[in-house]
Amino acid sequence: MTLPTSPGPISPGPISPGPTSPGSTSAGNLEPIETATVGELRDLQLARLRRSVRHAYDNVPHYRRALDQAGVAPGDIKALSDLARLPFTTKDDLRADYPYGMFAVPPEQLARVHASSGTTGRPTIVGYTRDDLDTWATVVARSIRAAGGRPGDRLHNAYGYGLFTGGLGLHAGAEKLGCTVIPVSGGMTERQVRLIQDLRPDIISLTPSYMLALIEEMERQGVDPRTTSLRIGIFGAEPWTNEMRREIEDRTGIHAVDIYGLSEIIGPGVAQECVETKDGLHVWEDHFYPEIVDPESGEVLPDGEEGELVFTTLTKQAMPVLRYRTRDRTRLLPGTARPMRRIERISGRTDDMIILRGVNLFPTQIEELLLTTADLAPHFQCVLTREGALDALTVRVERRAAATAHDAANAAAELRTSIKNVIGVTVAVEAVAPGEVERSAGKMRRVIDERPPRTGPAGSP
Repeated sequence: MTLPTSPGPISPGPISPGPTSPGSTSAGNLEPIETATVGELRDLQLARLRRSVRHAYDNVPHYRRALDQAGVAPGDIKALSDLARLPFTTKDDLRADYPYGMFAVPPEQLARVHASSGTTGRPTIVGYTRDDLDTWATVVARSIRAAGGRPGDRLHNAYGYGLFTGGLGLHAGAEKLGCTVIPVSGGMTERQVRLIQDLRPDIISLTPSYMLALIEEMERQGVDPRTTSLRIGIFGAEPWTNEMRREIEDRTGIHAVDIYGLSEIIGPGVAQECVETKDGLHVWEDHFYPEIVDPESGEVLPDGEEGELVFTTLTKQAMPVLRYRTRDRTRLLPGTARPMRRIERISGRTDDMIILRGVNLFPTQIEELLLTTADLAPHFQCVLTREGALDALTVRVERRAAATAHDAANAAAELRTSIKNVIGVTVAVEAVAPGEVERSAGKMRRVIDERPPRTGPAGSP
């Protein structure tokens, strides 16, 4: 069996107009699904889920083996809750079937291939049919509109182009919405500032850490970041906090909103924060079904409880994915500006969690405390070392340009106390001069692990 040429025919029936979403100019500006009732959305999800499971089972050997081993057949999916009976998919599964083993269509039917960086092992390969690319552009266009973008806006796209899904994903969605795209990609920070001044974009899309680097470059060039043409910043690809949002908004005067995605599911555009509420990211549930599970047991948790985010694709043709473990920590909340459920801002990744002397902590917790500490800039890294038999953590953080070394030392002591009082662990805080923490035009590397590998007796692992 193959999926329909477009996701639309999967719908069990027409979607009623529904109410106008809060803050929108009119319901007519939104797709019908964005104003559907929750009941209509659930019916659509179930119909699409059943077809997607059948499509994966019939066309992907990995899923046929996995479902057979679990004793589940596609016809057993009678309700959305039956999804919990299916086994998880992990990044290791994708790597084991590298390059084309997870695809449900032959390679000649692919319109495009993307890949992860492969910095921690064999890369993961993802593929798209032409209909998949249209679906992807649709959800990104929906995301940009939810962020406040409109046809005719100019979008300065500073996400990286190439095998990374960020650049081309935002590019296609912006074009579908009717925006003018300025495909700058990452890097060339000085030139980016000049292009923002000359081309006067309305929207900028990039990682939040790179936005901070752009703000610094503007200030270095004598440009007041609050005087640019920018109205909206769409930030993603790395965890960031509400404190970081306030930092960016205060220094630029723009609306800073969050976008979420991952290449294994489709790329950016899986979920988006709406500018009128800024209260979490609405998952586009007509295409991606979310679950929250306990990271240890895998048990499905009720909405409102924090755990690991898991996604099942509902409409993908080339590479359907069942119950993919994202390693991102968040919780599911009811819809507000849209009927789709929201995910709370990602608090961190389960694989980025630092366990220090029995205490679990995430870089975002440190960022939250850092941004309330005067005289310290929001540029930091967590450096793990080992002192004898014990692990140690040093937070390397820059002082603000106007702060003296004495001010920075006092602020570092304040941050160290805050971490101890709030998180419950003792760390060292090293305040360094402006510019000494590495900058990145892509995802920021927050955790630097300099610990030697532990060995057992006679050097055994």
